[in-house]
Order: sequence, then C-alpha cells, then structure tokens
Amino acid sequence: MIDLNNWRNFIPELSQKEVEIPHFDRASLRENRQKNPVWIHFGGGNLYRGFHAEIAQRLADLGELSTGVIVCETFDEEIIERAYQDFDDLILEVVMPSSGEFVKRILAATADSLYCHPDCSEHFDKMIRHFENPSLQLVTFAITEKGYRLKDTNNKYIGPIAVDIKNGPKKPSHTMSILAVLLYKRFLSGAWPIALVSTDNFSQNGSQLRTSLLTIAKEWQKEGYVQNTFIQYLSNEEIVAFPWTMIDRITPNPSLSVSKMLAKEGFSNMSIFQTAKGNNIAPFVNTEDIHYLIMEDHFPNGRPKFEKAGVFLTDRATVDKADTMKVTTCLNPLHTSLAIMGCLLGYRSIAEEMKDPDLSLLVSEIGYNEGLPVVESPGIIDPKIFLEEVITVRFSNPNIPDMPQRIATDTSQKVAIRYGETIKKYMEIEVKDPQTLVFIPLTLAAWLRYLIGINDQGKPFIPSPDPLLTDLQHKLSDIQLGTQDTSHIHEKMAPILSNKEIFGVDLYQAELGRKIEEMFIKMVAGPNAVRKTLQDYLQEHGGNLSWK
Repeated sequence: MIDLNNWRNFIPELSQKEVEIPHFDRASLRENRQKNPVWIHFGGGNLYRGFHAEIAQRLADLGELSTGVIVCETFDEEIIERAYQDFDDLILEVVMPSSGEFVKRILAATADSLYCHPDCSEHFDKMIRHFENPSLQLVTFAITEKGYRLKDTNNKYIGPIAVDIKNGPKKPSHTMSILAVLLYKRFLSGAWPIALVSTDNFSQNGSQLRTSLLTIAKEWQKEGYVQNTFIQYLSNEEIVAFPWTMIDRITPNPSLSVSKMLAKEGFSNMSIFQTAKGNNIAPFVNTEDIHYLIMEDHFPNGRPKFEKAGVFLTDRATVDKADTMKVTTCLNPLHTSLAIMGCLLGYRSIAEEMKDPDLSLLVSEIGYNEGLPVVESPGIIDPKIFLEEVITVRFSNPNIPDMPQRIATDTSQKVAIRYGETIKKYMEIEVKDPQTLVFIPLTLAAWLRYLIGINDQGKPFIPSPDPLLTDLQHKLSDIQLGTQDTSHIHEKMAPILSNKEIFGVDLYQAELGRKIEEMFIKMVAGPNAVRKTLQDYLQEHGGNLSWK
C-alpha cells in the first residue's frame, strides 16, 4: 500500500500510476519557512487544499516559492490535527475533468499547519512570530462569507465579536479579532508592510475584509487598548493592502467514490472523516479541472510570481468586473438556485440536477435572460463564454461529486450578493424594470419554501447549516404545507423580504415582495407544488434562449 506520509519510498509505483510528485527540496522549504515566512493562509478547508496548495506547488516546482505556505485554522483545530499533521502537511489532489481521465498529484508546498487560537498557545505564539517577521508578504483567506460578518440582522455585534471588543487584544476568539491581534503585533515590531488577500467567494472581498478588520481595531482604540497610530497603519493601503480577488474552482467535500478509487489503486488511509464541528475532510481533495484566480496586483511588501502558476494579475476595476460577472450572474446565483431546488426535489448531485430539463432551463433563464443583460464584461473573460462553460461543462460534469446540500449552506449570507446585486441593477438602469424578473424571485420564493424544512414530497428534511436558520425558521414556524391565507403569509414574509441585511435591498421597494409571496403561496399549496410552480413559470415565461 502507498503511504502518503512516506511517498518517496513509492516513487516507482507512483510513476506507474502517473501520479505527479513534487520537484523541490521540502526540507529546505520548511527551514526557509521558519526563518523567512512569505505566505500565510487562513482556512485549511477543501478550497485551500484543492486550489491555493496547488498554486503554491507550481511555484515551488519552478523555484519561485522557497518558503511554501503556512496554513492555519482559527475555528476547527481537528482539521489541523487530522488532515494536516497526521499526514505531514501533504495533500493528495484528485483533479476530475468531465472526460473521466483523473489527474492525481501529491501537493507538498504546505510548509506548516497551525491552530491559530489563544487556546493553543504554542501555535499562536508561532503565528505571532511569523507576523512580526518583515519577510511576510501576504496573508490569504478562505473562511467563507460568514467569517467576515461582525453583526447580526439587527445590526448588533454577534456574541463572539462583542466579547472580543470588550476584552481587547488579550484573548481573541473570532477570526477577525485574531487577525487584528496579529497585525497589532506586526505594527509594534516595525509596522512592516503586508497584503491581506481575501479569496472568498463574494464581490469586493478585499473591501469587506478591510472594513471588518478596521471595525474591530477602532473599537479597541475607543476602549484604549490600541493606539491611533495602529489605526493609521491599517488604514494606509500603501502599507497594509487589501487586494480584491475573484476565485473560481468547484471543490466539493471529499467523495466516498474517490476514497474507494484511491484505496483500490493502493493508497492507504484515504478515509473521509467529519470533525466534531461538522467539517468533512480527508487526506485527499477532489476538484474540477477548470479554475480561475484573478488578483488585484497590489502587494506593498512584494509577492511570489503568481502569474507563473496561472493566476491573472490586474487592476481592481477588472477584478471587480470579473467577480461581479461570476458571483452575481454567471455561476454563483445558478449554483444556489440548483442547491435550493435540488434539496426540495430530492436531488443529491448537481450533475444529476442538470439532467432535469426543468432545472437546466431554470438556471439558463437566470443566467442568460436575467443576469447577463446587466453584467459588464471584465475584458479578460467573456461572460457569455464563461456562462456557457458553467452550464454545459462544469455543472454537468458527472465526475464532480458536488451536492446541493453543500451549496445550500449559509444561503442567508449569500443571497444579497448573488441576487440582490442584479435586482439593484434592474432598479438603477433606466431601461430595466425589476418587475420583469421572474426566475430570480422564483428562486427566492423557493428558498423561503426550503426553510420550512418540508420537501416537495411532503416529507421533513434537515436544511443545511446557516447562521440565520433558527431565526428565519422561527419567523415562518406557523406556515405549514397547505397554508393559503395570503394576509397571514404576508404578515410573516414582510419582515424577511424587507430585510436589506439579508437581500441587499428591500424587496418591496423593488416591487418584488408581493410577487415572491404569490410564488411562495403556490409552492406551499401541497405535495409536488414546487415542481408544478416551477413548470408553470417555465411554460409561461421560459424558453426564449435563442439569442444566447
């Protein structure tokens, strides 16, 4: 059996199986990391393992990254222990094109893994020393949208943030507070320049990271915990930069079928496990072959030559256009629509959903007819070609074991960007009218129907984790399958649909609130009403895609 930890002892077997292996001195890389760290990454989950770690490997193989990446977790120490340290920080990557010819490679450019939390003083002290080192050029983040959220829907600080503000830098718990402490240490040690690079899947991610970080720092300054000069340090983007990015690579949870395939091919210890905090992880990562990373080229302390690893480096405006194209039009809204409908209709695979003519037409309508007409081309990517690739190749790839249940996670944190931005454009552009939208409001109605926790067959199901799930389900608690009282439904829906924190816009001001209520009433009429409602709207409004 091939042991990932001791892969060098199995080079003939790996060569026979066409597994790509590292071509750099890992011992030297780890030694350099300790002395002169360059790149730290927050969030050791599957996106890092299937994308950032591959970029780092390509750079290390080319001699362009002699220090590797230091990956850290602030939330789930079990990921560090079981997915990284137990496997010497090695990752077995499985790239899965639609052709079925899988590419396997051992990624070894992760130079260290740390649980970056005051509860683990040894690791936290190491991270402080790394941040105090002038050589550190950048910190990347893949912590999901909710990792940046400091307030709840009532505009109050969430519990951990409120505690962190009160306690100051002495024992932070939230990722943003931990980052603020580390940057305060960097400031005190010499106010060295650095780039803080969010690679999470939402528009203007660098701006959100900057806002969240400065919010905490300013609260600490008010309490007398930090100096005003620290605020000035963080506010000067010529010293502390927050480059915007667009990242795109579908990287689902580890697949049981891939685990079995690897075991059959002779790899040992390839089992999938779930941490106590609910994260699915494995020694391997499975991902698609198509990918994009576009970064604003603003790194005050220098950077690795990312362009040699296939990364696009450009200006902020181009990044924003590319990200807006993807997040609000050509991929993410379609993904979320499939996720919501898939959960209601009993699907367990995105690729299987794309075989359903109703669902395939639904996402085509959202992409081609509702999103594409108001999106601006970034120039470096053609939105129409990108959208075509998403619908015909990527979502339909049978080898990507992606599930609607995964995509449906944290939907309340996503709808403002994925749908709200397009709705705003229809409100702002003189020749557009939000009342002409059909399939975006239909998706939002389906999400509210999903929150009831009853599928289209009338059977209970457990919605995916979401920080607002309990609150939203409480608001909808007395709506049952068969509820048709329009005034009662309006009373329950109005506080939700008017919430700008959730949708990015008051949907009644957009003149869509009542339309969504009507769609919801149809979907909640009884068993199979979701399918019937979808088909009715497609029959009446869909199918005009000839211009695509």
